[in-house]
Amino acid sequence: MEKLEATLLEVKDLKMHFPIQKGFLRKVVGHVRAVDGVSFFIRKGETLGLVGESGCGKTTVGRSILRAYEPTAGQVFFRVNDQMVDLLQLKPEELKPLRREMQIIFQDPFSSLNPRMTVMDIISEPLVVNKVAQGDELKAQVRQLLEAVGLRAQHMSRYPYAFSGGQRQRIGIARALALRPKLVVCDEPVSALDVSIQAQTLNLLEDLQKEFDLTYLFIAHDLSVVEHISSRVAVMYLGNIVELAASAELYECPRHPYTEALISAVPNTNPDHKSQRIVLEGDVPSPANPPSGCKFHPRCRFAKDVCSQKEPEWREISTDHWVACHRADELNLAGIAYG
Repeated sequence: MEKLEATLLEVKDLKMHFPIQKGFLRKVVGHVRAVDGVSFFIRKGETLGLVGESGCGKTTVGRSILRAYEPTAGQVFFRVNDQMVDLLQLKPEELKPLRREMQIIFQDPFSSLNPRMTVMDIISEPLVVNKVAQGDELKAQVRQLLEAVGLRAQHMSRYPYAFSGGQRQRIGIARALALRPKLVVCDEPVSALDVSIQAQTLNLLEDLQKEFDLTYLFIAHDLSVVEHISSRVAVMYLGNIVELAASAELYECPRHPYTEALISAVPNTNPDHKSQRIVLEGDVPSPANPPSGCKFHPRCRFAKDVCSQKEPEWREISTDHWVACHRADELNLAGIAYG
């Protein structure tokens, strides 16, 4: 892939295989290939949306990048002082100072906050652990973070149970921003919220991105959620990225049948556009025993013999538009007709 010098994160052939153990001796009898060779990059200041069905490996990618999981193989390069450093080669003591520059916003605002800690304790914990501030300076920084996410300073002494789901997620966002990170992994940050609150949270994330100069990896299972917040979108299926392109191009001109099926479920605001929902047949194959060739071929309506026999090449089909499909050049797939 062609990258700009401002690339903040680059992932190369990332794999995360979880062992399957059986018997009294816990013998390894196989592996769940949750992430099976993922490559992408994120430029500084942009938002890369990572979408796909539940269980495709999106969250595992995010946590493997942060080394919450220790990946099986691959490389994760992060820009440090104008140099790209492979995070997977660093020892724990070498990685610790870099963790300040990479944070995560969790999916569930109800379980991600400690119910025994006040808002002050929750948001200030990263600052205290990293010895960034204390005393009056600590309170001032927490107050600033609360105001940045739309909460009041009076909320500092309250506990999480006193807040709604949307407010709890704002507390989680404030905690993630406490150390002024460069990269934030947003792990489905709005999927547990009411639809009326989702738009507010997305707008808040966009505002904070400008204010704090943030770069996002935005993970979601709903393409309509990432349509406007993402600069580029990567579509993931069964441990692999099958298509990656600029947001507008992906939605208007998908080149992979799986992307087309996901887009067909996105509501269209154009009253003259009559969309036809594409319902994929069959179940998602097991990542412990993925199909041969193209992993999507058992559910693809365009599949031919070559699709089951040969794994498709990851190639650039047009400028900055990448796809892994044998028939991408010949298919005329339906996207969203904006008008």
